[in-house]
Amino acid sequence: MTLASIDPVRLTQILRKNEQAVVVGGGTGVLRYDTNQIASNCPIEDDHSEAVIAAPPGSAGKSSGDWMFWGVYDGHSGWSTSAKLRQSLIAHVYLKLAEEYASVAAPADADIDNAIKAGFLALDNQIVWSNVEKVKKLGTKHAGAQLIAPAISGSCALLSFYDTRSQLLRVACTGDCRAVLGRRASGSTWSATQLSADQTGENPDEAARVRAEHPGEKDVVKNGRVMGYEPSRAFGDAVLKWPRELSMALRKSAYARRPQDRDITPPYLTAEPVITTTKIEPERGDFIVLASDSLWEMLSNEEVIGLVGRWIDQGRLGIGSQKQWSVWDMMPRFSSSDGMSSNVLPSKLPDSEKPFGRPPVRPAQWGIAKKARVPVVQDINVATHIARNALGGDDHDLISSLLLLSGSNARRYRDDLTITVVFFGYDE
Repeated sequence: MTLASIDPVRLTQILRKNEQAVVVGGGTGVLRYDTNQIASNCPIEDDHSEAVIAAPPGSAGKSSGDWMFWGVYDGHSGWSTSAKLRQSLIAHVYLKLAEEYASVAAPADADIDNAIKAGFLALDNQIVWSNVEKVKKLGTKHAGAQLIAPAISGSCALLSFYDTRSQLLRVACTGDCRAVLGRRASGSTWSATQLSADQTGENPDEAARVRAEHPGEKDVVKNGRVMGYEPSRAFGDAVLKWPRELSMALRKSAYARRPQDRDITPPYLTAEPVITTTKIEPERGDFIVLASDSLWEMLSNEEVIGLVGRWIDQGRLGIGSQKQWSVWDMMPRFSSSDGMSSNVLPSKLPDSEKPFGRPPVRPAQWGIAKKARVPVVQDINVATHIARNALGGDDHDLISSLLLLSGSNARRYRDDLTITVVFFGYDE
């Protein structure tokens, strides 16, 4: 089999293997959300989770409507940490929020943010510290390694929390996953608003924060990395959070990582998220795209939002049909003859107001110009639609080549990819 020999039908099966679409509706202000994952590592190190939960009554006994959560987790050095986030992060955040709403009918914005942060930090504390004493008492390295696996590997996390009553969307970001809001602008264009900042050593604000926390350690941030790690915030990665002596001891008893010689004043990473709040306008057909950094290495914010706009224009907002929701029926259309360049020209925020985000790097690595990819619309699941176009659009040879790469060679050219798209609006 050559690199260009995946049959088109088989290629589509591979792209659609992990796709999911969930209709919400019911007057909640959320129509549907689509997800998909395409692996590079084996097993895949990314993960995701979603939940629609009846909000607990406030202190006055009034219902708070529905709380909706969508999480994307970009694991590294293994899958254990991201799997733990899938299992537990929404629950930890929900419990902290419920505690806050139980004491105050209408908590202040800062208190809601602090509850979300407390949920993140409580889970990371559990991951990093809860099994340390157990491992010390065990007599086998194998069992010890299993117990602390989520602490040894690491994961970035992006969690969106939508309150249907207030129509406020909070995006909590730990690491370099990214959330972008798509909103109809004027005429036939969409605006692309980045709702999270990429938290890496390349981010000037993050680099300054880390250096301030570790004065005198001149190489704590070097070449855009924090102690050699790209994300400046993450769950797990305990070798950068444990004291050096503990890391050395666990290395002997449970295959933990060896700390670096320059490891002087841990912790160097934190799981505390940066949170943004956005007022959603369901009546305008807002949508958000949440994805691991692999997507943003392939496409810009504007390109991704433009691709979703093209997909909406082609009447794909339905499951297994061409049905369209009324919120889009009343909106102007893109011309069917428009190319990629027309679809990805949403209005832009001034540069001074845009959160830090790294530009796409993969197209140059693949040896192609971005405009060489012509977009196609052939998937009902919008997350699959984005993934197909990120990997090559109408270039069957390029997509085939990238999907057939395996092992460490695959990781050099594409990372694990996880995409979630949420459509806001009111059904008929």
